[in-house]
Amino acid sequence: MMEIQEIVIPPIRLEWSDWYSWEELKSDARAGGVRVPERPGVYEVKYKDSEERLTIGSTNDLRLRIKQALIKGKVPHSAGEKIRAKEEVSKLVVRWAVTDRPRAVEEELHRQYRERFGRLPQYTKHT
Repeated sequence: MMEIQEIVIPPIRLEWSDWYSWEELKSDARAGGVRVPERPGVYEVKYKDSEERLTIGSTNDLRLRIKQALIKGKVPHSAGEKIRAKEEVSKLVVRWAVTDRPRAVEEELHRQYRERFGRLPQYTKHT
C-alpha cells in the first residue's frame, strides 16, 4: 500500500535590507562600507530605476556570497562574473533578507518573478 504524507509549510516572513549600491558594497565594512550579515538568506540585484532583477539568489552566508563572490569576484559566482563583465555596475543596487530557509525562499521568489515577468531574472539559470 502507498504511504501518503502531507507536508504543510508555514509562511516565511522576510525583512529586506535597504537597497545598497554596488559601490557601497565594494567598500570594506571596517572602513565605513556596508556590513552584510554572515547569516543564511536571499539576495537580489537590479538596476536602481528598474523593477526587473538581474539575479535572485540564496546562500548560507550572505556576506561571503554578496561581498566576496558577487561584488568582488574573490570567490566564484557565475552570475557575478557575468554581471561584472556585461553590466554597468555603478548603476546597480543589491538587497538581502536573512532567513533560515534560503532555498525555499529562493524557489518562491523565482516563482513570483516568473509569474510577474514571464521568465527568471537574466542571470538566474534555474530554481
